[in-house]
Order: sequence, then C-alpha cells, then structure tokens
Amino acid sequence: MTRAWRGATVNMLAAALLSAPAMAPAQPTPTHARQAQLAHWLRDDCGACHGMTLRGGLGPPLTREALAGKPPESLVATVLYGRPGTAMPPWHPFMTQDEAQWLIERLRAGDPPAVMPVNAAPAR
Repeated sequence: MTRAWRGATVNMLAAALLSAPAMAPAQPTPTHARQAQLAHWLRDDCGACHGMTLRGGLGPPLTREALAGKPPESLVATVLYGRPGTAMPPWHPFMTQDEAQWLIERLRAGDPPAVMPVNAAPAR
C-alpha cells in the first residue's frame, strides 16, 4: 500500500465521518408523557402478575428488597425479553432498553413511578 493511497483513504474516512449525521444521544430519562405510560403499564400489566403493590403474586415481588443483589443488566434483559416457559412476556416491542433500565432503577430504589394522567405535570 503506497503512502499516497493511505493518505487518501484516511482523508476519505475523515470526510465521511465529519459529514455523517450525528447520532442522537441516549435518553436515559423518558419524557414525562412516556413516564406516565410506563407507570401505567407497571401498575396494570406488571401488577396483574407481580401484585398491584408489586409485593408478588403469580410473579415474584418487584420491591427494593426483592431486587437487591440482582444484576441490573439481568433485570433489564428479563423486562425486555421475558422469561421463556413462564408467564413473563417480552416487553421489547413496547419499550426501549433505556426505558426498561429507567423502570428497573426506580424499582431498585424503592420508588416505582406513580401513575398520573399522560398530560399532567410531574410531581416536584
């Protein structure tokens, strides 16, 4: 490979990278409207198996104590891909990894999101 060819290749790659559209940054905190939707699903859909107070039912509890010591990545994967052979469905068609991680962080902190109307302002 000649020095001129290498230089031209580097220049082409640099130009391509500089002209490429910037990737949108990850959004770790969902919008308020999306938080309301996720809270609604947590109460109604997750609560159907995990109990309306999330202290267990058909599924295990989703309390801070029950989730302590469990790897967050594993919990996010369970939310997104479900548990084959159980009643736990995959939620990846309905939420992103960032949204699942947000829910898990809230549950692990013992602060599940409150259900509120989609157009309501968040509590301060």
